[in-house]
Amino acid sequence: MEFDPTLPKWKQIADVIRERIADGAYPPRHLISEERMEQEFGVARVTVRKVTARLREEGLIVTTPGMGSFVAKNAAEILKAAGDDSRD
Repeated sequence: MEFDPTLPKWKQIADVIRERIADGAYPPRHLISEERMEQEFGVARVTVRKVTARLREEGLIVTTPGMGSFVAKNAAEILKAAGDDSRD
């Protein structure tokens, strides 16, 4: 992925993950691996942690200590509602 130098990397990665959730590539209960994100996007763990923190705040993922972060059951509905709100 080529990053836009005018935006923080973590925001750009969060956008990619949101898109994958919205289009079904990451279905409910899909594991969101920090290690995989680090490798895929070539960023540090601290950057990935910002991504997961933001997605958790938005209700799109749920993190279980010792197990990992997973796509929330209602994540697609949250994104759809957010998209509908932005058109008003």
